[in-house]
Amino acid sequence: MLTRNLYLGADLGPVLAATSPQGLVAAVTAAYANVRATDFPERARALADEIVHADPHLVGLQEAALWRSQTPAGPGSATHVEYDFLQILLKALAARGKHYKVVGEVTVGSDFEAPRSTPNGLQDIRLTDRDVLLARTDVSVTNAQTGRFQSFLPICRPVLGCPPNPPLRVERGWVAADATVHGRTARVVTTHLEPGSAVVQEAQAGELLTGPLNSTLPTVLLGDLNSDADGSGTQSYARLVAAGFKDAWTATRHRNLGLTCCQAPDLRNPFSTLTRRIDHVLFRGHITARSAHTVGDTQAERTPSGLWPSDHAGVKSVLKLA
Repeated sequence: MLTRNLYLGADLGPVLAATSPQGLVAAVTAAYANVRATDFPERARALADEIVHADPHLVGLQEAALWRSQTPAGPGSATHVEYDFLQILLKALAARGKHYKVVGEVTVGSDFEAPRSTPNGLQDIRLTDRDVLLARTDVSVTNAQTGRFQSFLPICRPVLGCPPNPPLRVERGWVAADATVHGRTARVVTTHLEPGSAVVQEAQAGELLTGPLNSTLPTVLLGDLNSDADGSGTQSYARLVAAGFKDAWTATRHRNLGLTCCQAPDLRNPFSTLTRRIDHVLFRGHITARSAHTVGDTQAERTPSGLWPSDHAGVKSVLKLA
């Protein structure tokens, strides 16, 4: 199993914090410049190398971004594809002889569009964020499901037309499926919980427990939970553990920190700046964790131009179904 936040390519905080149309254009221009500079096609090759080396049966992806544009800016939605992170990664895997199928994907965050400045005028840039569950093509997968949480983060800014328009809904979701490996079946769920509100995030963790994680099958949760394993942040991780989930990392690597977040937004910090463990492989039921390792956090795993593969490290774990 592998959980991997791909990093959508920029910090969107300044975009969401803009207080004027001019400020919004400036923030979007800077953010998209960072997306281009962090060069997902190059990073995808490093991410594909990680997956080939780990050879997981299933992969939970977060921030599998789809960036689109419209030139010039104007009415309607941007449809010209600039970067489709999912397809770029699948192509990189196929070039290495590894073939994965998309079990399910859910649009999360917000399908957000705003203008940026170019030498030829304004261009609309549209971000569609997705969580995705991949399975190796030799894995039997049934009962694939996707869903969005009822709990979401509302963002109200005058530059977004709020008020009088309703707040922007920053939604999160999950993908789930039942996977059979060597004749044994487990429910596998991937998610990316809300980082901007502890109340919203913890409510989403509760929805996981009453929703896709509510199974009689052995169950695995892969994801960027934005909840620190040491309890220093939100209580989502603790709530899942209290519900009977075990942590593959602490079960096998309890003396190692296993830090997964975060590198600099430009991914060019010379030394790793990971300080938190918020990406997790959790399991419940008749499952034993054999090993757990982080990926994408060593100098040797950086791209030829010096980019970290993502602003997160990934977590791979070997689990055995009883």
